[in-house]
Amino acid sequence: MVGPARPVFVLFGSSIVQFSFGNGGWGAILANIYSRKADILVRGYAGWNSRCAVQVLNQVFPLDSALQPSLVIVYFGGNDAVGYVNDKDGSIGPHPSGLGPHVPLDEYIENMRTIATHLKKLPKEPHIIFLTCPPVDEKMLQLRRGDTCQMVRTNERCEQYAKACVDLCMDMNVKVVNLYNAITQQKDWSTTCFTDDGIHLTHEGSKIVVKEILKVIREADWEPSLHWRSLPTEFGQDLPYYSVAADERSTINPSDHTTHWEIQPDEI
Repeated sequence: MVGPARPVFVLFGSSIVQFSFGNGGWGAILANIYSRKADILVRGYAGWNSRCAVQVLNQVFPLDSALQPSLVIVYFGGNDAVGYVNDKDGSIGPHPSGLGPHVPLDEYIENMRTIATHLKKLPKEPHIIFLTCPPVDEKMLQLRRGDTCQMVRTNERCEQYAKACVDLCMDMNVKVVNLYNAITQQKDWSTTCFTDDGIHLTHEGSKIVVKEILKVIREADWEPSLHWRSLPTEFGQDLPYYSVAADERSTINPSDHTTHWEIQPDEI
């Protein structure tokens, strides 16, 4: 570990978390915004469902760790919502072998409840934000279907799991971002928000995730606030070694420059 100590934000989830630092992903955007303010740690595991997550809670978030997070952002649900086509009647449900990522809705809800309960037991009780299941590009998925044993992802199921996550968060007083609603409200969302696999997020899709997360943080009544504007900038004092200003008597402090941001500060 290196110092000085900063707030720690942990991103915990499946591939949407694991891939969040690639190709202008939402994890990388958050890390850029919180540069010199907070450390963003990724605990993403492609292919995982909520059933996998509850089995490693004590390893990922040990109760006796000296380093405790200030914020945990959790995403599971997309893989849980996966179904398989029954060859006999065409219905969608778990694979008959018992294999595959599908988790029944009731179990998914209880798994997410277990995750939230565990996080609330951490010594410093971090703030929590759950991200719901986003939609998918069904047309792209249909083109790619065939080599995954009739595995199907539908927006009907994604919306069902998203709504269940929102309801759970309201019941447990946990902050939540409804990614399904946030993305489907965008113009041309199915062609701009997803990579060519129809599931994972493009840079444009990731920007929606970041804006929604920061909206939750900005509007939360947390003390102290974890919004990027409210956190101190590490070593942000003026220095005589910076570029000389036009008045030739001072320097230009670049510590909080945002001119390189694609998302403008007034948007977040």
